[in-house]
Amino acid sequence: MFKLSTLALVLASAFTCHSAFAVTTACTDTSGQNVVFGSTDSGVPNRVVDLACNNIDGLILDEQQWGSQAAFLSHVSKISFDLLKQTKISAAERAKLMSAAQTSAIGTTIKVKIIGFNDFHGYIKSREGSSSNPGAASFAYQLNALRAQNPLNAVVSAGDMIGASPLTSALFKDEPTIEVMNRIGIDFNAVGNHEFDEGKEELLRMQNGGNHPTDIYSGKGLPADLTNGEFAGAKFKFLAANVLDTTTGQTVFPGVGIKNFLGNKVAFIGMTLEGTPTIVSPSGVAGLNFGDEADTVNALVPQLKAQGIQSIVVLVHEGGFPTVSGGQCTGISGAILDIVNRLDPAVDLVISGHTHQEYSCLVNNSAGKPIRVTSAFQYARRLTDIDMVIDTKSKDVLSIAANNVPVPVPAVSNNTVPLNVSVQEVVDHYAAESAVPAARVVGTITATLSRTFSAAGESALGDVIADAQLAATASPTRGNAVIAFMNPGGIRADIPFAAAGKTDGNVTYGEAFTAQPFGNSLVTMTLTGAQIYAALEQQWGTAQPYPRILQVSNGFAYSHTFPLPLDRNLLAAEGVTFTTSIRGNSYVVPNSVTLNGVPVDTAATYRVTVNSFMADGGDTFTALIGGTNRLGGAVDTDALEAYFTANPTGVAPGPQNRITKIAAPL
Repeated sequence: MFKLSTLALVLASAFTCHSAFAVTTACTDTSGQNVVFGSTDSGVPNRVVDLACNNIDGLILDEQQWGSQAAFLSHVSKISFDLLKQTKISAAERAKLMSAAQTSAIGTTIKVKIIGFNDFHGYIKSREGSSSNPGAASFAYQLNALRAQNPLNAVVSAGDMIGASPLTSALFKDEPTIEVMNRIGIDFNAVGNHEFDEGKEELLRMQNGGNHPTDIYSGKGLPADLTNGEFAGAKFKFLAANVLDTTTGQTVFPGVGIKNFLGNKVAFIGMTLEGTPTIVSPSGVAGLNFGDEADTVNALVPQLKAQGIQSIVVLVHEGGFPTVSGGQCTGISGAILDIVNRLDPAVDLVISGHTHQEYSCLVNNSAGKPIRVTSAFQYARRLTDIDMVIDTKSKDVLSIAANNVPVPVPAVSNNTVPLNVSVQEVVDHYAAESAVPAARVVGTITATLSRTFSAAGESALGDVIADAQLAATASPTRGNAVIAFMNPGGIRADIPFAAAGKTDGNVTYGEAFTAQPFGNSLVTMTLTGAQIYAALEQQWGTAQPYPRILQVSNGFAYSHTFPLPLDRNLLAAEGVTFTTSIRGNSYVVPNSVTLNGVPVDTAATYRVTVNSFMADGGDTFTALIGGTNRLGGAVDTDALEAYFTANPTGVAPGPQNRITKIAAPL
């Protein structure tokens, strides 16, 4: 009987043989195969070379990615030299292995996976705000499934991650969304316009942490997500290359995030749209300057090249409108085209957002070379799966392939859609925290209040909200208003007649909040008839990518001749472009503007209610800035609740008969 040491020596001696008989019964026999690097056959028989059953091919690790060919050749050289010293291979076999490694070109390129999304808007809870909302747990599961395909990856957002959010996130100052993204582990978020809804200081708190100074719902996260019992802030980086603090002259956030993939660096330049001050409350962007997107990128390119970075991705919260839904780019229009057309040829990829569209397009840069431009729809419903191949010698991008991947919506019961358990834990926690305020019934309706436009640009829900704001400010002590205007961008969801977990017709606080999530206060001001006419003409203003038709209160009416569809999706679907020649023209029919059937006198004055966003010129309604004798009022959601209370038998959908679209006179 052999001693253990003797047996080990015999086995070790057996492994020095180059025949199939060197394989013990405990190891898989691979001696009939050659060592292959990629598609290159080395001509060296693959065989077991140690007691752990490792074979030559298994030690080479040619299947994994290498940051350079030199790194792979160095690895093969070391492994083969060690095997040579151990007499497991011959010198001739080592030479064949080195030659095959060189020929295989392994390490000359690497493939990086970039996973992009945009306009998440705090949609963390499945089906909240929309029955097509998949929620953060399904979103996270699909994202991690993509990430698992390649350990060399980056997860990036093109803005509006927070803001205009449903109640489960918004009630807690959007801290839940940041905590969800921390658990997912994203890399960069290019700030969008909605990140500035509550101003620079609040956005800095989102990055750096700390509880809100006055909000009682702040800091309510799970202990694992808090730091010293307070909101921890984002563990990923906010990027804003084109947003400068006018006091310091410095960017509020870093402009560039860099990720290193085995020695190959990829730069991500993050920006919001230059027009942010026109669509965010002036108080939210006070003291900030928003620069031109293309100019900002082009100025950064030489700096990145000086650092040896040749792979450049732009994350920009600005987008386009394809004429065909589902990701096709036929006839795409919008601000993103001008931006990409002016970009330095060094930019390899643009991940966009803001327009809530889905596309993966090729758009020409300043040199006339087509580059990939993507957008992943909205509200966690899509992820953009991007594979980028990089030349490890030149460090430049060789190819990019992109595909938008749907995120499935979990079923209400007997769900089979896979969910990320860690993220669902956060969602469940905040759903429980918000359950009582969200479920409180604030009124009843007789049918769904929809925000869908009529041909003239009027919605049933818009009518109701405008009426509620007029009712809240009509009394002499509250403003003496006779007209109310509501901006359509402030209406974020329908109020459904029927929904799971409630009695048909009842409206919950959660539903009302989701429809109007901004928390703007009402402002009643004095405007002349001429200023009212001017505000109406600004609905098709030059700074907007599509018309913004004001929703108007009962008793106010007018006609217009605007020639294009007024719903932005219809505008895109019909293949028309909202060009400068169409923007800013006069379309309000003279003498058609009436109040209670009486023409509005341009020289007379009227008390008009708008929200605080519009009162300061938001959505480019600069005519409202000139309003005088201002009186602050209730928060808009409180005004809507009061309107429901005042109509206990049920609020009906608005009649959509206050705005009329007519053909232009010949």
